[in-house]
Amino acid sequence: MTLEQLRIFVAVAEREHVTQAAKELSLTQSATSAAISALETRYATKLFDRVGRRIMLTQAGKIFLVEAKAVLARATSAEKVLADLAGLEKGSLTIGASQTAGNYWLPAIIRQYQERFPGIAIAMKIGNTETVAADVEAGITDLGFIEADVDNPALSVVPVADDEIVLVAAPGHPLAKRSGRPTSAQLAGACWVVRETGSGTRAILEAALLKLGIQPGRMDIVLELPSNEAVRGAVEAGSGITIISKVVVAASLKAKTLVALDVAFPKRRFFALRHKERYFTRAEREFVDVAMKRSDANPAARKRAQKS
Repeated sequence: MTLEQLRIFVAVAEREHVTQAAKELSLTQSATSAAISALETRYATKLFDRVGRRIMLTQAGKIFLVEAKAVLARATSAEKVLADLAGLEKGSLTIGASQTAGNYWLPAIIRQYQERFPGIAIAMKIGNTETVAADVEAGITDLGFIEADVDNPALSVVPVADDEIVLVAAPGHPLAKRSGRPTSAQLAGACWVVRETGSGTRAILEAALLKLGIQPGRMDIVLELPSNEAVRGAVEAGSGITIISKVVVAASLKAKTLVALDVAFPKRRFFALRHKERYFTRAEREFVDVAMKRSDANPAARKRAQKS
């Protein structure tokens, strides 16, 4: 069994499609099929069921997928140790990020990092907070950046930046037309547009409402959407109000397609995640340091992050 065979198996298993996996791996379809057949023949175990033109993992295949990913993660970790020994002239870094962090905060940090370390290839995967944390724990990504704290003993969770939160509505919304600060009763009776459960933005919204004396379970949620951009668009269209990161709606506030209501919220934080038991490479340490320096984190906080 080779690492290449494992990589091919994982690619086919995740896509349940030989042709798509072959394209992703820059291999021919015949070479991809041959690698799977070699595994099944060598160990006399059927890993996939062929149903018409589709393939599906067998129970044995599902069990093997977990182990195959673990082996590949360890191999990647070993490669990173060697890359560390060679300095930062070449290597790779895989980052998982929640939508707000990944789409609005991290791009400038990645650009600055690549200017300093052009030999480090960076790949970024966007998901919600729960997905990002799960990927870091599983070794799918090296670092995670999220906008809500997570309680996972396997992960180091370090605050790296602040983020401003605002309550916004369309200019024609009744609350936008009122003068003064909205009351808790008015907010409780409003229609809300929200992110999905599991996102950091949703967690922040519910925590903020609780501080205002509003039970999240009693909110009149008219739309639950999977992206910040969709939430912003729905609020601009007059579907309801929402609590969201100011960086997401900055352009809309400037264009006056949204207005910020007079409700103050504490700043939330962006957090960096890494697995406590995995080797903390120099490439990873430098990335966290760039993020914290750009965000004006104090020296003591940066020192804690480097040790975590």
